[in-house]
Amino acid sequence: MEDQIRAEFRKNNFVLVEEEEILQKCLTFCINYNLSPSDLVSSWDLYSINRQLELTVSDAHMDAFGQQLQSEQKQAIVEKEQGPHSYTDVTMEIDDEHEDSKEVVPTSPVAQNVVNLESFDVTPITNGKMHSLGKPLELVTPFGQRKDKFVVHSTLNNLPTVHEIKNEHGEENSDDDVIKRVQPIKRCSLEIHGSQPAPGCRYMYDRIEDKFNHLEDRIMKYSEALVASQLYDELVDPSVASQKTIFTVGMICCEEEGRLKEKPIMLQSSVEHSGGQRVRLEMQKLEQFSIFPGQVVGVEGHNPSGHCLIATKIVDYVPLSVPDDDTFRQTNRQAMDQDNQPADSSDISSDLSLIVASGPFTTTDNLFFEPLSDLLAYAQRKQPQLLVLLGPFIDSEHPEIKKGALSKTYDELFHLEVLKRLQDYVEYMGSAARVILVPSVRDAHHDHAFPQPAFDINLADINDQITCITNPGIISANKVKVGCCSVDVLKQLSTDVVSRGIKNRMNTLTNHLLSQRSFYPLYPPAEDTPVDFSLAPEAFQMSVIPDVLIVPSDLTQFVKVLSLEGSSEAKCICVNPGRLARGEGGGHFVELNFHGSPDSSSASVIRI
Repeated sequence: MEDQIRAEFRKNNFVLVEEEEILQKCLTFCINYNLSPSDLVSSWDLYSINRQLELTVSDAHMDAFGQQLQSEQKQAIVEKEQGPHSYTDVTMEIDDEHEDSKEVVPTSPVAQNVVNLESFDVTPITNGKMHSLGKPLELVTPFGQRKDKFVVHSTLNNLPTVHEIKNEHGEENSDDDVIKRVQPIKRCSLEIHGSQPAPGCRYMYDRIEDKFNHLEDRIMKYSEALVASQLYDELVDPSVASQKTIFTVGMICCEEEGRLKEKPIMLQSSVEHSGGQRVRLEMQKLEQFSIFPGQVVGVEGHNPSGHCLIATKIVDYVPLSVPDDDTFRQTNRQAMDQDNQPADSSDISSDLSLIVASGPFTTTDNLFFEPLSDLLAYAQRKQPQLLVLLGPFIDSEHPEIKKGALSKTYDELFHLEVLKRLQDYVEYMGSAARVILVPSVRDAHHDHAFPQPAFDINLADINDQITCITNPGIISANKVKVGCCSVDVLKQLSTDVVSRGIKNRMNTLTNHLLSQRSFYPLYPPAEDTPVDFSLAPEAFQMSVIPDVLIVPSDLTQFVKVLSLEGSSEAKCICVNPGRLARGEGGGHFVELNFHGSPDSSSASVIRI
């Protein structure tokens, strides 16, 4: 088994420093936790991505890795038993390891310091001694036992709102002092770009033809973009034997079912250039690459035998030959406040303050939605122009919902516990406040298909303040383009990607979405993601590179400024807000202030 473990590490491009010690410990892990070598290496892959480690495996990390495996085994046993009040607190180790947290945002001057923003109690909505769901109210829950209510976990550039906490004498301000100093917010403009799929659409009717058309369309659009850039030679059939250097475009494929491996890798070209044939892709001459199944790439190389294309260069990004704004104007867009739009769009400032949070919004031991209440109370103090909430709201993975013991329907629970709180929030904040809701495939009360239509909430009184968009979706607020996708595509990419010579793997994973111009470039999709290819072509495509890309994930939360490949000027702020609730404890959310460009903007990841 040691040889198998060594081979699995090498297949995934990991280098073992102290080989004998590492293999001995890994063998013990496999025996104790009943893991196969491939499962063990997959767990290490996820562990190393979370901590932004290099591809070098060191014995110094084995003890912490073993503790994580032990925690995962305990959690699996607890979930299997499904006993009452037996849920454990699933918190990320990064909460207690400041040496790892500083790696989340390398540019942060205070990333390794945690700053206590404020402490105030927020009690759940109750009716007397009974919870709104008819359950007895527990006066103290594990979530309510937190000592520090809001703590800055890491920052990007600087966060001006932190300085509001102290007054001239270095003492904490009272609530009244802060309220007096906070200026009324200005209502932001809002446009929704793209409205597919529409509410009430038919899904689960996709055919093989739909899958073929989707993939072929991606390859053809990529090919047309490369030809239009005039940077590369004319595209040719990669399956034809040739001693000359050729350039072709195709999609990365697996030769067999399962995870992508470095050998063999197949390249499927378009029907127009090769009749859709596949050819084996050899990448031994490349010092650096990062590929995954479904990725469309340009390949420069030669095929002397007609059976194997030997690559000398991989082009994995679309050149920015056409300005984004030209394409952006042609996309379907819906203005949400036409009456309040200025006559000249240039009058709108490119400044935007927003708070971003992703579900679950309640802890696993109850359905009080205490984290959501705390988040809204924090937003009332900070007064962001935009509050972006991504599902799941009614989490189908919640233990109480899994047991099916609720006395209310999922829709009633959503309206009572989520929409009622949001209504109170916007009424308190006034007409300038806006809320964006993005559904999730884990929402028990919504369509189980990806891409997803928007929620149909029908709130006539405040319909212009609470806006529902599709998943994925793009909005424009104060000319700031914000893209949202609640599916954990980063985690799914991390398990399927094959790379060599990549230093910052998290940046590379996020950049794949931007370089492929797709919210979900994986094919075949993950087993737990119900992709409907009859709805996918328009919904998955990024018609424009967003200024802010929100991609919640179970991986380490972060806020990063990424430069698009092929252009040093085009940049994007990529945000993983983490989960607002983790187990019986709190999680994280992000506060972001956009000022004209990503480089001049500030943000912070806050632990709740």
